[in-house]
Amino acid sequence: MVLFDPAAATAAYLAQLPPEAHAKATAYTQGGHWLLLWGFLVSVLVSFLIVRSGVLVGLRRRMERRKPRPVLVSLAVGVVYLLIDGVLSLPWSAYAGWWRQKQYGLTSQAFGGWLGENAISLAISAVAFGLFLTALYALIRRVPRTWWLWSGGLTAVFITILMVLSPIYIEPIFNHYTPAPAGPVRDQVVAMAKANGIPADKIFVYNGSKQSNAYTANVSGLFGSARVAMSDTMFKQGADLAEVRGVVGHEMGHYAHYHSLWIAGVMSLLAIVSFFLVDRLFAPVCALLGGDTIKGLADPAGLPVLSVILAVLSLLGTPVTNSLIRIAESDADHYSLEHFNEPDGLSKALVKTIEYRAATPSRLEEVLFYDHPAVGARIRRAMDWKAAHPKAE
Repeated sequence: MVLFDPAAATAAYLAQLPPEAHAKATAYTQGGHWLLLWGFLVSVLVSFLIVRSGVLVGLRRRMERRKPRPVLVSLAVGVVYLLIDGVLSLPWSAYAGWWRQKQYGLTSQAFGGWLGENAISLAISAVAFGLFLTALYALIRRVPRTWWLWSGGLTAVFITILMVLSPIYIEPIFNHYTPAPAGPVRDQVVAMAKANGIPADKIFVYNGSKQSNAYTANVSGLFGSARVAMSDTMFKQGADLAEVRGVVGHEMGHYAHYHSLWIAGVMSLLAIVSFFLVDRLFAPVCALLGGDTIKGLADPAGLPVLSVILAVLSLLGTPVTNSLIRIAESDADHYSLEHFNEPDGLSKALVKTIEYRAATPSRLEEVLFYDHPAVGARIRRAMDWKAAHPKAE
């Protein structure tokens, strides 16, 4: 009897890709780490330019002459700021979000298509976050000493609303979602859902290949709007039933364990910490950026200053937020293995994700930059599971 060797099996899976493919994946992944720094610098530069231009102060002054309600001033200034920021950041967004993906063969989308979707996304974000900022400034005006404490509840409400509405009203703007078509795949997915108390009508296929060639699936929504969605790239790349079971089982793990909900809760706690620091740092950062005409934290014309502080905190907090997501991803892998016992199916699917997420980073690199566990480690855990839970012949 030949004993199963998890280490050898893991090495065999990773060897399915040639060395040059692994090298390309490493170059893409490590280049993405630098994008965090450059993206941060771009956001600081854009905020600095907006502050120095005085455009938001000018808008606020013109509106104040007409004596509108402060809520309307906050909303107008917030929306204008978000639109200006999006336009000034467009060259960088085009490079990071389209051109670089095109370079590495991760998208087949034409630039015109990307640009149109980016414009739609900017408009939606301007409205949604404009409303959030309006509520935030209302808090600052009403409870100036403790507004940052209440911001956690506001953030939780905002994230929850977006999660509920996104699958119904936002995601269909960019992609077409249909129930999984009749056939062995649908039959298998429905059986998996029913066996684990997950609504069988919440499994969808979407035309993800429109934007990306990446092999992926996701869970989105909350409560009644939650659903599991598989990109059509899974089927175009020839996913077999074992892969479908492994991947969909992983996404069902997110659904069954309410990962979106608890991540939203933790993010709300982090928002309290972040806004507390904004409260303390706003004045010196405003002076540093030359915002002499900004009247203080309650002035919505100071949004670029607030943005710079949050950008710094976001960059420094990247390891924390990434670790939270990695924990959820590991738990979803375990759910898939425990409930569907498809270690090879899950491993086959993971190999196909290496092109956009290098398989064997150092532990430090994984902690600092990876929002998913390293593929090599995930496959090894699947092979360890296989060794401990052999299927009956």
